[in-house]
Amino acid sequence: MKLLAIKWIQIYSLIGILCIGSSVCYAQLVNTEDSPKSGAIQREIWVNALYKIANPVIDNLANGTLKKNMPIEKGPGYNGDAREVTYLEALGRTLAGVAPWLALPDDHTAEGTLRKQLRMKVLQALKNAGDPANPDYIQFDTKSPQPLVDAAFLAHAFVRAPKALWEPLDQKTKQSYIDNFKSLRTKAGAYNNWLLFSGITEGFLLSIGEQPDPVRIQYALNKFKEWYVGDGWYSDGSLFSMDYYNSFVVQPMLVDLYTVLHNKNRVSDTDFQLVVKRMTRHAEFQERIIAPDGTFPVFGRSVTYRSGAFQVLAQTALLQKLPENIEPAQVRGALTKVFQQLYEGDQNFDENGWLVIGFNGHQPQISDYYTSTGSLYMATLGFLTLGLPANHRFWTDPPAPWTSVKAWSGQSVKKDYKVDY
Repeated sequence: MKLLAIKWIQIYSLIGILCIGSSVCYAQLVNTEDSPKSGAIQREIWVNALYKIANPVIDNLANGTLKKNMPIEKGPGYNGDAREVTYLEALGRTLAGVAPWLALPDDHTAEGTLRKQLRMKVLQALKNAGDPANPDYIQFDTKSPQPLVDAAFLAHAFVRAPKALWEPLDQKTKQSYIDNFKSLRTKAGAYNNWLLFSGITEGFLLSIGEQPDPVRIQYALNKFKEWYVGDGWYSDGSLFSMDYYNSFVVQPMLVDLYTVLHNKNRVSDTDFQLVVKRMTRHAEFQERIIAPDGTFPVFGRSVTYRSGAFQVLAQTALLQKLPENIEPAQVRGALTKVFQQLYEGDQNFDENGWLVIGFNGHQPQISDYYTSTGSLYMATLGFLTLGLPANHRFWTDPPAPWTSVKAWSGQSVKKDYKVDY
């Protein structure tokens, strides 16, 4: 199906034409022709961008042509055989981001029709990937430990949307994934965020009534209690790294693992609420680093994951746990500008619509030794808030300037200070 049509219009609201003293107008910063203000129009931008990213993976896997058609681009010094891991990377990472959107109920809108069609293709894709007789069968138990990572993203997708993505699968397909997840118990990963990959996978098995490995779960929980360094930040291992891994992996997987365990009465409500509060604080940082034009700092590992850097902000909004001083419309506007910067042009896609290695363009020199084409589909993780229905206030509230817009236009801004939890 064709992408939803977007008609770019200029919408001037009262907030957009106000100036404060001699400061720069809010209108001059964000109310331009390429920055529509209506929540409905902004939602179309999100849907179009997510579909543009995700459909090549899902459509090809549903047709049994992923291994035939997906290019395999590798970062300089790539370590290993990308064919062993890149397809599972593409599947798990794509579905982890689209899962909340696909979990919405069917409706007769253009978006609803597109969403239902994509969900049907996902279910076929999952069946193909779990069928040893299919050319796109994806093996988890390879020589590389990397499947620990991307099986976890797939498990995370199932945790996020069990009724849409797991329950409709036939029993043979379900058993194939259960067996594959359990086969990873013979592998050991790195002593950092990788502990959460085993944890979320075992958490998913627990959620569907399978016997989990409790040691893998508890080890992940214990280490991240130790690795919390304060003010909404976790260290990724024993030494702190200034990068986006708190958002790429740590806080979303930790919160969702605690959610599964909390639902099963395996962690206290106090511990569960604490990890949510810490993610809320981290979301406050994320909202502040989005510049008025939608750009954000390029630092640390894995910047080729692009919009995946804002998974914490998107998930906190999805869970309706934003800080009290941040309005949902601020987040909507800020992330819309990010997505416009990254995905309205074709600079991040090849001629067939596959993501290319880079941050904003084809920039292979910025990639890591573990990066291949499938790795890039972490980009979908910034779109989690599409799991809120179109009539939710996140989408219907009037536009609101995000923090950097207010700060750079001379408006009142909340003073930031550390938290003690």
